[in-house]
Amino acid sequence: MPQLRQDPTTKEWVIIAAERSKRPHDFIKTKPLIEKAAYKEDCPFCQGNEHLTPHESLAYRSGRPADSKGWWVRVIPNKFPALSPEGSVEREETGFFRMMDGVGIHEVVIESPIHNQLLPLMEDKQVEEILLAYRERYLALREDPRIKLIIVFKNHGEAAGTSLDHTHSQLVETSVVPSNIRKKLEEAARYYDDHGRCVYCDSIKEELKFGKRIVMDTERFIVLQSFASRSPFETWIVPKEHQGSFGLISMEDSKRFAKVLKTTLFKLYSKLNNPDYNYVVHTAPIKDEQEDYYHWHLQIIPRLTTPAGFEMSSGIYINVFLPEETAQFLREG
Repeated sequence: MPQLRQDPTTKEWVIIAAERSKRPHDFIKTKPLIEKAAYKEDCPFCQGNEHLTPHESLAYRSGRPADSKGWWVRVIPNKFPALSPEGSVEREETGFFRMMDGVGIHEVVIESPIHNQLLPLMEDKQVEEILLAYRERYLALREDPRIKLIIVFKNHGEAAGTSLDHTHSQLVETSVVPSNIRKKLEEAARYYDDHGRCVYCDSIKEELKFGKRIVMDTERFIVLQSFASRSPFETWIVPKEHQGSFGLISMEDSKRFAKVLKTTLFKLYSKLNNPDYNYVVHTAPIKDEQEDYYHWHLQIIPRLTTPAGFEMSSGIYINVFLPEETAQFLREG
């Protein structure tokens, strides 16, 4: 029988309709093998093509000048940004309607100089460097008083919305806090007011006690399939120690987090045949970083199903697999 499950962190409902599908193996999709070269002449993210991009914001390289070869992680402004660093954050009222300049910063983290590299197949050290670049740019960008929220995300594959197949992720810094973020904060604050504890910390304790949705349990991080997963194999990586913001992560924990992220992505890569996916770092707005009620985490959403009319009209997602089953599938082997 289908179940309605409520996410304790957001109060959103999800339908778990497991009988509409068969087994987790059913989501292993056969993909044509496409050989990609290590270098592509017209790819702006390949090493040697630095002249095709804007001036870099950050690069990890040894002994060479900016915007030259020799780097292993490089951060650049997005050539076609969603937001602009120029403009005013003053709001304008035109009768019933409100608007403001699209002020913000949009950057691309080029995760490797090699065109055909994939994050789950990289060396641990390379993934560490990517996460350290996230951290370094986050700490630098939050100093801008106009910036309210910093979003870190990755799109992998066509179904996830990627436009260039050279491995990369993105940072978007916004001058407003979107309503869906505010809703998550409000629910977390409400739980804290009622119980005096963080809802995410309590969720971690309950998940560890239950055990069946745990994919991996390390000293500093837990990997799980959330109780009310909105889609098959939706995976969370959550720090065990309470932290409201990704910006508070230490350098050592950033390295540990990198290893957990790579291992998790490799499980999805090997078990589901390199699925398209998105991941996003959910973190508190800058002014709420030190609050006790929110808890940053990374969410991975493999693009195995497509939301349709019911999801768009109701806001209730249908998941055709029990997260207990998908967690077991990822733990095995």
